[in-house]
Amino acid sequence: MMKKTICYIILLLAGLAGPGCKKFLDIQPIDKLSGNNFYQSKEDVVANIYDLSRKLFNKVNETHFIGATGEYRSGEVLSEAQSDNGPARAYVEVLGRNDLLTLLSGNQPWNFYNFSNITEWKEYYQVIQGANILLSKLEKGIPGVSETEKKQFEGEAAFARSMAYFFMVRLYGDVPYFTDAFHSTALPREKMVTVLNNCIADLTKYKDNLPWSYSDPALKGVRASRGSIIALLMNMNMWNAGFDKSKAEHYYEETAALGNELVSSGAYRLLPLNEWSTVIKGRSDESLFEFYRSVNYNDDNSAIAPISDMFVHYPYKRPEYTHRVSFAFFRAEYMQKLYLGSADRRATVWFDDNIYADNGKFMMLKFAQNSFITGDEDKNPDNTFMIFRYAGEILLCAEALAELGRDDEAIKLVNMVRDRAEAGHYTGGGGADLKDFIFLERSRELMGEGHHYFDMVRTRRILSSTWSYNVLTLDKFNRGAWTWPISRSALDNNPYMTLNDYWTNGGN
Repeated sequence: MMKKTICYIILLLAGLAGPGCKKFLDIQPIDKLSGNNFYQSKEDVVANIYDLSRKLFNKVNETHFIGATGEYRSGEVLSEAQSDNGPARAYVEVLGRNDLLTLLSGNQPWNFYNFSNITEWKEYYQVIQGANILLSKLEKGIPGVSETEKKQFEGEAAFARSMAYFFMVRLYGDVPYFTDAFHSTALPREKMVTVLNNCIADLTKYKDNLPWSYSDPALKGVRASRGSIIALLMNMNMWNAGFDKSKAEHYYEETAALGNELVSSGAYRLLPLNEWSTVIKGRSDESLFEFYRSVNYNDDNSAIAPISDMFVHYPYKRPEYTHRVSFAFFRAEYMQKLYLGSADRRATVWFDDNIYADNGKFMMLKFAQNSFITGDEDKNPDNTFMIFRYAGEILLCAEALAELGRDDEAIKLVNMVRDRAEAGHYTGGGGADLKDFIFLERSRELMGEGHHYFDMVRTRRILSSTWSYNVLTLDKFNRGAWTWPISRSALDNNPYMTLNDYWTNGGN
C-alpha cells in the first residue's frame, strides 16, 4: 500500500508539472513522466484530487498564512513584547502598518516564518495545471469511472482550480489565466475581475453535479461538495462586486440566489455554541470546505501556521515557563467595538475573562479547543484549517441582500447567526446601519478564520479610519497597496509579465 501511495505521488507531481509549463511558471517536473500512465482507474483520480487539495494546503501550512494575509493588515492586532521570542512576533505590527517590504527583507527576527513564500505563486499554478490535466483525462475517459462519477470528479477538479485562482486574486490582484492542459505559452496578467468571472462561469457548469454531502462522515468538508462550490461562487461574486462597480447589482443578485439555495437545501446547520469544539475540530455539519488535519493521522502541521499559535497561552499551550502570555492580542478598543454593551455568548465561549486586556493576557479560546494535555511549545491545539463555513456564507448572503435593499430578508439571516451565538436580535433600521452591522457580525463570527482583511478590501472600508487602524489612501489602494508583492521569479522567461506597481516603487 505504501509503495502504491509513493507511486501516486511521484506520478502526480510529474503530471502537475507538465513538459512545457516550466518556461514561464517554473514548474519543474521531477522526472520525464507525462502523467499519461497515471490515470488508469477511479482510485488514481481520487488520489489526484486529494493531492490537489494537499498542495493548496501546503501554501497555508508553510507560513502563518491565515493571520498574515487575512487578519492582521488592518491593524487590529498588536504583539506582546514580554512573550517568548517577542521580537519575532512583532511582525503583526509590521503587517498592521502595511510595511510588507520590511517584513520580507532579510536578517529579521521573524524570518523563520517564511513570509517570502506568500509572494510565490508557483504552487498555485501546479494545482491549476494538475486540475487542467485531470479534466482533460476525464473528458477522454478513464477506466472504471462512471458518467456520474466523471461529472463529480470534474466538479472537484474545477473547484480546486478556481480555489487556486481565488487565493491568488486576493493576494496579487491580476494573474495569468489558462485552463488548457500542459500549457506552455507565456501569458500576461489578466484582469482579476475577468479571471473570477471565468471561474464563476466554469464552476456554474459543474455545481449541480456534486452531492450536497457525503455518506461517509469522514468526507464532510474535506471533499468538495455542492456547498463548497456555492461558497466559492458567493465569495468570488462578492469580491467582484467590490471592484466591478458598474455590475455590482448583478453580483449581489447572484450571491443572494446562491445563498438562498444553500440555506434552503437543509444540507448544513449551525451547531450549538456548546458544540464549538466539534466545529473547529472539523468535518462537522457546519463545514463547507476545510483542510482537515488531525494528530491521529500523524499530520505534520507547521508549528507556525495555525492562528492559535498567536492567541493562546498556558494551560492551552505548554510548557508554562515559555507560555505565560499570548504572543499577540486584539486591541481592547476593537474588542469593545465588537462586544461591549450587548449580550453575546461568543464573548465568553471564544475568549477568556481577559477579552479587553490589551496585552498578552488576552486569549482567543475559539482556537484553544482540542488542546493537548501535554506537549512541547510547538504543539498547537489539534484543529482543522477552516476555509468556508456555513455561518460565514449566511452572513455573506445577508450582505448581498442588504446591498439590494432587501432588508427584511437580510435581517432574518443575520438573526440566524445571532441566535446560535445566543446574542440579541438585530432590531435596527435598514440601509447603511444594517450593512455596517453585517460587516461587524462577520468580524465577530469569523475572527481568526482569514476573512476580515479581505472584507475590508472588497468593501473599501480599508480606506476609512472609522474601520481600519491602517488606512490606505485611495491612490495607494488603486496602485495595489492592498496586494502582496509578487516574487521576481514570476518574470523568468516571460516577457509579458509585470509585478505590482506599488511594491516595485518601494511601497510608497
